[in-house]
Amino acid sequence: MGNWVDIVNFTAAVSGLILAILGCVLNLITPYAETWNRRFYMVFFPTLIAYIACDIVVQISLLFLDGDFWVLSKSALFFESTFSSLLMLLLTVQILHYAGETVKKSPVFLTELILWCIYFLLLLITQFTDSIYVISDENVYSRGPFYFLLLIPPALMTLVNLGYVIYERDVLSRSQIKAFLIFLLIPMVCILTQMFSYGLLMIVIGTSIASLFMFGYLMMDIAAEQIQQHEENAKLRTESAVLQMRPHFIYNTMTSIYYLCAQDPEKAQKVTLDFTTYLRKNFSAIAKQDMIPFDEELVHTQAYLAVEQVRFEDSLLVHFNTPHTEFCLPPLTLQPLVENAVKYGVDPENNEPLEITILTKKDEDGTTISVLDTGPGLENSENSTQPHTAIQNIEKRLALMCNGTLTYKNRDCGGTEATIFIPDEK
Repeated sequence: MGNWVDIVNFTAAVSGLILAILGCVLNLITPYAETWNRRFYMVFFPTLIAYIACDIVVQISLLFLDGDFWVLSKSALFFESTFSSLLMLLLTVQILHYAGETVKKSPVFLTELILWCIYFLLLLITQFTDSIYVISDENVYSRGPFYFLLLIPPALMTLVNLGYVIYERDVLSRSQIKAFLIFLLIPMVCILTQMFSYGLLMIVIGTSIASLFMFGYLMMDIAAEQIQQHEENAKLRTESAVLQMRPHFIYNTMTSIYYLCAQDPEKAQKVTLDFTTYLRKNFSAIAKQDMIPFDEELVHTQAYLAVEQVRFEDSLLVHFNTPHTEFCLPPLTLQPLVENAVKYGVDPENNEPLEITILTKKDEDGTTISVLDTGPGLENSENSTQPHTAIQNIEKRLALMCNGTLTYKNRDCGGTEATIFIPDEK
């Protein structure tokens, strides 16, 4: 090492590389990271690592190698500058994502892309002129009179991102604002300092520290959101349990079993087994915090319907068409919809039986589950608030646990159609 400046620069680069690798490892092992964030940092941190690694190559080449390696120094410096600018472009994508904006249609991203293209064009011009910087045939680096021009586009990119974060401050959370401000302000100070000073490579260590701080703040924000979602989900499961355990249903089932014991003991045994399966699945579903296989929910639903068919006999007909079962869904999703259809659809005084059809279908981007019935339709079941409470409960749990949706509508031929859509994981 030549002097203390070289030692500080090399130490800063190695420290930055360690921080970047640490961020990459944390991203891979963090259990609560969202899929989008995990994928983003799988691009962001390797880009940061490549940037710092190129800087280390440049330092080693310029300090210890002779003129035979000037091409290595020049190439490594070119890629270092390119990777450095890409970090700011990636940050723009991250900010737009948190603000709920579409990247391709955003004027902010277009502005950033134009500035990046200007920077890259200047970087290309630099390879053929001495005006900005030069690495001589003796492998010696020196700045040109217009070096500051190369730093203007990155500085403007930082200012655009900073302005957009301030503009979207009501949309972004407090942790997100802190994370982005740290990543923007620290490199901005380093860029301005580097523009008017020569020697210390402040941008490298500044970018590395800012990246790790940003990652930490965003992970804390995601963790807090996950905890809130788990608490909300637990509350919804409790509400669902209250809605499910209807005393009248249990009373009617036990009464049916009581009379069947004398009339048809074998049938009474079967109903008792179905009712036991229903209760076991119900209590098991209430205790579950995560998604469950569709087969489990289907068994729960079938057990419930088997009990109801003993009670209503020919007044209730059920059809299953579920070829697609290889997916998961929140517990207590399908069964409450079917129970809702039975409760408000069966009319013993009506000569026509209630028909319920349960369908599953694999779509291009997810799974569709449909519950069709021939009941009275939505407009005739609005006297009670309980079914609507149950439906809202299911809608919330679908949205919280899998970004799923539930839609209810009247069928053209009479009755209702409830449709659950569960998107594929991306």
